[in-house]
Amino acid sequence: MAWLMLVIAGALDVGWAISMKYAEGYTRFGWSITSLVLLAAFVFLLGRALKVLEVGVAYSVWTGIGAAGTFLLGVVLFGETLSAMKIAGITLVLMGITALKLA
Repeated sequence: MAWLMLVIAGALDVGWAISMKYAEGYTRFGWSITSLVLLAAFVFLLGRALKVLEVGVAYSVWTGIGAAGTFLLGVVLFGETLSAMKIAGITLVLMGITALKLA
């Protein structure tokens, strides 16, 4: 259950980062509220997961999910650039998450 909460917290982290972009410096009320709700939700779930999981592993996995997911949505939603080096970097992040889960 802790791993599920951690993965959901990672996904909420992605939503939070994207909602901050849409909030435009917290000047758009609806997106600002969405951002704060997502922030509270992922912090809560991360905290619950940390009751069971090692902090180093959990935090690394959570940030990796957030980084990879936000990168991919940045490309899809905002037309951010995609290069071979960026793909290689995200691949390494995902491989690191997998290694930490298997360890």
